[in-house]
Amino acid sequence: MSSEIIENAEDLFAEASKAVDALYTIRDTYFPTNPDDKTSKLLAESNLALQVLDEIPPEKRKTPVQRATYVYLRGKILDVFPEYKKEAEDHLSKAVKLNPSLADAWLSLGAENQVKIVDDSINHAKEAITLDVKDGNSWYNLGNACLTSFFVTGAWDHGKLLQSLKAYQHAEKDERMKSNPDLYYNCAIVNKYLENYERALSGFEAAALKDPGLSAMEEVQKIVRLLDKIESLLRGQIKFKRLASLASSLSSVNLNASYRRETVDHLSEGLNKAVAIVGRVIFFVKHENVAPFYYLLCDSSQSCYVLSVYGIHNEAIKEGDQVTLLEPSYRYVDFSWKGKSYQFRSVRVDFLEQVLVNGKTLPPQHSVQTSIYAQNKT
Repeated sequence: MSSEIIENAEDLFAEASKAVDALYTIRDTYFPTNPDDKTSKLLAESNLALQVLDEIPPEKRKTPVQRATYVYLRGKILDVFPEYKKEAEDHLSKAVKLNPSLADAWLSLGAENQVKIVDDSINHAKEAITLDVKDGNSWYNLGNACLTSFFVTGAWDHGKLLQSLKAYQHAEKDERMKSNPDLYYNCAIVNKYLENYERALSGFEAAALKDPGLSAMEEVQKIVRLLDKIESLLRGQIKFKRLASLASSLSSVNLNASYRRETVDHLSEGLNKAVAIVGRVIFFVKHENVAPFYYLLCDSSQSCYVLSVYGIHNEAIKEGDQVTLLEPSYRYVDFSWKGKSYQFRSVRVDFLEQVLVNGKTLPPQHSVQTSIYAQNKT
């Protein structure tokens, strides 16, 4: 697919998106004396929006991303009216199956409906696998359903990611699936959120080779830019005197007696049960993905590490805050990509209850959504 065609397709989708935005502006801001006037206006504008959408020719909505966007916009247009329309739900459901990270489509479907759709998808996929355990497509569908569940629940349950990864690995054993670029793409998404950066980069590259029309190389560039920014912050922008000042008060922070205080250098790989570390936020690391949020912290020994936070809104933690992390997951990132080496300490928390900011627990409104504090976290 040529870059010109892709660019033109993007222009057409942009026009359709503008038409949808205009439609919803009418819904949210136009309140005439006669309610029938609003209904008539919405009907007229929705028909115009559908015309704009249908101007996108079939050959320019072939990639998974394009297909997902097309059916999402159609579902969004049909969903503008207050009464329920099954056709709108069907289009929105198809959109999230094609692209599980399409957050706006999930929001349009509604929370209760999301859970039911995902649960049904997981159950159907498992039933199909029992009929033929070697069918790669059934394993692929299960992987997609588990990945979708991760997004629906607020992007905190890494157990869903591990289930998804296992399903994709089973799917890869089927020779017929090895030509499916979406399998490599979705598997790379899982590895991205598991912070298996090298596997994610390799997976996105493999997907791009099989289907250049995918946004896989864009994902590679996003990850590389994030890693380069982390490396830059760790290596060049932290002044020793400032670091000493930031770390000086951390050793005196009081902890709950049920947790053992450690510095980041003494964490074990994986989950550190009954352990707490205390750090100071030096930088908020801006990047291009929705989740997780990344921060650069130092501890009382002046060791710096990257903190990735799931399931918590970004305003909960700010630069300069003192942060206590309970039962953190730890890994040492060490790999090379295209001749450049990346090495840094990485700490992950998935739950609101794992974080104290300036000695205080975070209020529930900082949670992405109500979550259950699992006893066996990944």
